Amino acid sequence: MERSPARRTLLAGAAGAGAAIVWGAAGRGVAGGWGRPAGQAAVDAEAARLKQRLIRLRRDIHRHPEGPGQEQRTAAVVARELRAAGLRVTTGVGGHGVVGVLRGSRPGRTVAYRADMDAVPPTDIVGGGPAPAHLCGHDIHTAVALGVAQVLARLRQQLSGTVVFLFQPAEEALSGARAMIDAGVLERTRVEEIHALHCGPFPVGRFAVTAGYGLPGQDKAEVTLSGPDAPDAARRLAAEIGALATVTPPQTPADLERMVADAQTPDGPLARFVAIRARAQEAKVSVSYRCWPQERYPEVREHIRRLATSYPGAGVTFPAEPFPAMVCPERDGLVLARHLRRTLGRDAVTNLHAAFPPFSGEDFALYLNRVPGTFTFLGVRAPDAPITHSYPHYPDFAPDERAIGLGVRAMAGWLAERTRSMPDLPGRSGD
Repeated sequence: MERSPARRTLLAGAAGAGAAIVWGAAGRGVAGGWGRPAGQAAVDAEAARLKQRLIRLRRDIHRHPEGPGQEQRTAAVVARELRAAGLRVTTGVGGHGVVGVLRGSRPGRTVAYRADMDAVPPTDIVGGGPAPAHLCGHDIHTAVALGVAQVLARLRQQLSGTVVFLFQPAEEALSGARAMIDAGVLERTRVEEIHALHCGPFPVGRFAVTAGYGLPGQDKAEVTLSGPDAPDAARRLAAEIGALATVTPPQTPADLERMVADAQTPDGPLARFVAIRARAQEAKVSVSYRCWPQERYPEVREHIRRLATSYPGAGVTFPAEPFPAMVCPERDGLVLARHLRRTLGRDAVTNLHAAFPPFSGEDFALYLNRVPGTFTFLGVRAPDAPITHSYPHYPDFAPDERAIGLGVRAMAGWLAERTRSMPDLPGRSGD
């Protein structure tokens, strides 16, 4: 999860877009008889067998963090595990991206699952750090996705359709999704929808569903002032622009707790917000901000422009377009919530009622702009643990590893259901 709004730029183009991609035909069956459809009981049994192995795998990845665009070792581990499970694997997609294709023995739909692999760069660790570190949970995301692939591969004879696993590089730089999309990963696999999990500060065993919400996008501005008092004017203007914020970054654990509670409150303080940072440097003011809903960007731009042009000779520039918000389709999210309550228990799900966290972004937005899907927070907070142990980018981030097996159970069961062909598939017929 990209966190620091002032340092992010979208890198256009696709590194590694010329990689030889051999996806295979989507939705075609493999040799062998059809079994019964893969059910949650079968998924749970296979997940239980893999639990300790996946924890060891996560710990191995955790010990070898690789920053955005540097995920060579992690990608090699992923490719090895997918090939061992019998998936068709392509490497070097959009950089160090890995694609694994699993075709079930029954006809059905083609559904994708995305996991990000990169570690947090030192500059994005709260308070700074000496080197990249897995403080955002991408090591857990990778372990969960490998577990889902292995579970469904073991249930291949009961699996409908095709599951495409996208192991993405460079999420923290907001460039990996664009690179994989530009490499043609969605079109060549004929993906119909896409899903993902992300570690979040919720109790282990709980999933926070983002039906109709997601994460904010990001916009920027640069104001140049002139005249002998330009540095003083820049400082005054930065303060005026900063005052547009309706929400400020948390400073204490109590602030974090309050923000998590607010995100679960209907029509709460985070239902609409502006999070903005303006920094003066000599005769310039650099602005980076997020807002919700994303339709507010023109409004906020106009406020910034009005404040800036109140200073004689000021010039204001914005990017052509803001980086888009990640907005999860409401109907798909509600169907997922019902599925998780039915298969894992009613207490397993909470619904978010705000874009969360308000200071972070996600390039999963670019996939959801192409195909529908869901993005769900996997609770990783251990009982009685400080909230910073489960809040991404904090230096003491220490997620409860029991979340790995729970994530595998949830997503393997969900994907098995979503690939099934049926006239009134949940989420597409008004369910």
